Amino acid sequence: MAELSYNCSVVQGFNFVKDVQDLVGHITSLKIGDTELSADIGVTDPTDISGDKVSVVGVMSSVYWQGGYAQPITFDAKVSNTNQTSLAGLTLNTLDSTEVTFQFNVYKYDNSAKKYYKCFHANETDLSGLVETSGGDLVLSIDTDPSMEVRNPLNFHMNLSIMPAESEQDLHVAVSDTDKFVKKWGVPIS
Repeated sequence: MAELSYNCSVVQGFNFVKDVQDLVGHITSLKIGDTELSADIGVTDPTDISGDKVSVVGVMSSVYWQGGYAQPITFDAKVSNTNQTSLAGLTLNTLDSTEVTFQFNVYKYDNSAKKYYKCFHANETDLSGLVETSGGDLVLSIDTDPSMEVRNPLNFHMNLSIMPAESEQDLHVAVSDTDKFVKKWGVPIS
């Protein structure tokens, strides 16, 4: 089982510089229970730097998946003040539903092709899961103090671990602009 661990540059994620080739990651959509977080951070898509800004829910600092069908995907990301308020509300209340629907993209620079490509992503398809629990607690946290890594726009650190839903889903992985694979996530229950 090949684990996937990506440490992304928050600075490059917020303030993209074309001459820097750091990993960049975005959570493009995220819904926890009935709470849909806002895609309210405007960032550059590394694969289309001449295009308009794209709106994302969060800029990742890391994403980790141990590689197993039934193992969680863990995100560390920076989110807006609006989303921080929503997440703080979720962490302080008992969730009626721990269901999660999400999409994400991690971009890596291909030195041979001289361009960014998506190295770990949902292929613009909603993935379904549940907020992971550990010792009876949800693996969902949001900082109350703003992150100092990037001061503008105001952003807050979020940690979220998502277990797969009871269905087989596709995670897309690539090791270069041309070498692409699909890994299965989730175990179908019949």
